[in-house]
Amino acid sequence: MNLQALMARIDEMLGWIPTWFIGLSLIAGAILLALFVYRLAKWLLNRAFGTRIPLLSVFIERTAGPARLALCLAAVALVLPLAPLDDTIRVPLMRLFVVAFIALIGWISIRIVDMSAARYLQNFRDVTENFIARKHVTQVRVFKRVTDTIIVVITVSTALMTFDSVRQYGVSLFASAGAAGIIVGLAARPLLSNLIAGLQIAITQPIRIEDAVIIENEWGWVEDIAATYVVIRLWDWRRMVVPLSYFIEKPFQNWTRDTASLIGVIALHVDYRADVPRIRRWLEEAVKQSKLWDGAVVNLQVIDADQRTIELRALVSARNAPQSWDLRCEMREKLVAFIRDEMPEALPRERAILIPSADDAVFLRPVARSEKTRASARS
Repeated sequence: MNLQALMARIDEMLGWIPTWFIGLSLIAGAILLALFVYRLAKWLLNRAFGTRIPLLSVFIERTAGPARLALCLAAVALVLPLAPLDDTIRVPLMRLFVVAFIALIGWISIRIVDMSAARYLQNFRDVTENFIARKHVTQVRVFKRVTDTIIVVITVSTALMTFDSVRQYGVSLFASAGAAGIIVGLAARPLLSNLIAGLQIAITQPIRIEDAVIIENEWGWVEDIAATYVVIRLWDWRRMVVPLSYFIEKPFQNWTRDTASLIGVIALHVDYRADVPRIRRWLEEAVKQSKLWDGAVVNLQVIDADQRTIELRALVSARNAPQSWDLRCEMREKLVAFIRDEMPEALPRERAILIPSADDAVFLRPVARSEKTRASARS
């Protein structure tokens, strides 16, 4: 007995049930069977190869959604031609099947891009001090998200074009230069500008992942570069979200563009009697004892002088921005303690010259005569 005869026999036995209900039940049963087959196959593969091939388990988990959808579509494709449905139900189901198949292709494409990017980035795990790793991580993440966005746009556009009304509207929209096209263009301009800015950032790389930047008078690190925005992790754990186009159109400071090492500046005001060479020698010895110093730069100079004090500027270098900040605070604290304990004459102070006025002279004159009278009486 072939399949058509079996279906005829079932239809004869269940003639009292509406045909549309039977057809939809067959489709639903096929979908449930496909999901059961997927779970069984997944369990068997994990049981047989999961412990020996860990990469296989990761692949199964990341492809779970597309795999389930593919099995369901395959089951529907086998059952739908045999289901007793009229054209009013079959045609919408066929169109839904086509849309789901297009979505499946887009989903698989995104999964391929994501897994390829993740596999490539496994070679660049340490991005804190490794400039090559930060470069590759930034490029791959930006290209991946831009590619995902393009795949989603193409998938949605293709799915919408399967409908006659939408296809005709799209053709007329692209063919005309009316107000609707202008409105759509203006609405899409921020998205397109950010996507283009993302490609520019991936190629030219004015910023990278974990770069230390100052933007809008806020200091932090580049935590994430998405398709249309950048997340800045500020020093106090806040997050600043900035459009990608900002880094192309406006100036900002990148402290780790070419190297992570930074020179920290310490400014002090001391008295004119300060022994600057002695302070310089002490600073050089103190910096050498610090674990935060990278051994590159240490210097002390007199950069300014006013009517009360002279200004000293100490330069010390560190491996990265956080260590530079900590080193500056450490050296500033030690410099203040050294001047206070070992060179108190160098502390800033106020000077004044007191000149007696005419009233003070008149007041002191009789006092002077009385003192002279007492002196002559004693003699």
